[in-house]
Amino acid sequence: MRLRHRDGTLVHLSYCTNVHAAEDLEGILAQLDTFAVPVRERLNADVLGLGLWLAAPVAGHLARDAAARHVLRRALTERGLEVVTLNGFPYAAFQSPVVKYDVYRPDWTDRRRLSYTLDLARVLVSLLPDDAAHGSISTLPLAWRTPWTVQRADAARRNLDALATELARLERPVRVALEPEPGCVVETTTQAAALLSGVDTERVGVCVDLAHLAVAWEQPVDALARLANAGLPIVKTQVSAALESADPHADAEALGRYVEPRFLHQTRGRAGLSTDDLDEAFEALETGSAPQPWRVHYHVPLHAEPEPPLRSTVDFLGTALEALLSDRARCDHLDVETYTWHVLPEGHRPDTDARLAEGIAAELAYAREALKAIGLKEE
Repeated sequence: MRLRHRDGTLVHLSYCTNVHAAEDLEGILAQLDTFAVPVRERLNADVLGLGLWLAAPVAGHLARDAAARHVLRRALTERGLEVVTLNGFPYAAFQSPVVKYDVYRPDWTDRRRLSYTLDLARVLVSLLPDDAAHGSISTLPLAWRTPWTVQRADAARRNLDALATELARLERPVRVALEPEPGCVVETTTQAAALLSGVDTERVGVCVDLAHLAVAWEQPVDALARLANAGLPIVKTQVSAALESADPHADAEALGRYVEPRFLHQTRGRAGLSTDDLDEAFEALETGSAPQPWRVHYHVPLHAEPEPPLRSTVDFLGTALEALLSDRARCDHLDVETYTWHVLPEGHRPDTDARLAEGIAAELAYAREALKAIGLKEE
């Protein structure tokens, strides 16, 4: 969907298709009719934005095959869909039974990550609407935090420099956004400011995931000021909410329903608890960790609070959007990213394609109203 900021900026709102498992062109085309068109119709939107996820094999195929890109572009246009942003964080197999640490491989020390991202950029140039100011691609924040050495840091910087050089040769502007995430080399905006210093900020910046920001217990105004002071542009924002417990001891039974085998759910406590997954947080709880509220890297639907006593960080989301867009548009690509629909506790996960489309539409409607509440107008 398209909204206009009062400063004149066109702001694009989309939903991220990494919630769907398709990893070839045929499957991607099928998901447009199964999910995207019903979502657009539920929202009564003339145009629906997709934050398209293309796994590495199909990205490579599309990058090499102009006819295939034309097929995809035409399919999008005919259905009232558009793409200004791609999710280039998962390399492949993101909806496999077990993902966990595999989502961080290959990382930015590996030339395969560079090649994949450049394939995505070449595809995106062919998909961008004619009036789009630029395209964006979100990607992982260098690597998982271990192992991380001077040699690996140097390799990652060389690949980022090569990325910027190749992006400059494209016919349309495409910017790549590194997305701070709990457990990674770049987890916080403080680390982003320090470790991304010196990148080509015309072509490389930051993707702010609002769930990740909340899990890190960062304050939105301070975090955005930190990025601005470091000269790092916010290229893209993932509009997402995390899971929160005010009292994990009392909430243990409810929290336990969110332990699942597919994704990592990094957990951070306000008083310093730091674990790579929710089950590890329970182990810390059993061994006497200090009482403290938890935030869990578990993207939960924006429009539907978890069952009490748990809650989501959706209030944090509103504060962050206000900081991003109240006075001026600090970011013009906003992507709703709830990829966990299929692993939500029973009773909360959709059991049909139609119900998943209904949930995605409800999230987008929530995000649209939040943006209109701070002064944006739907085009």
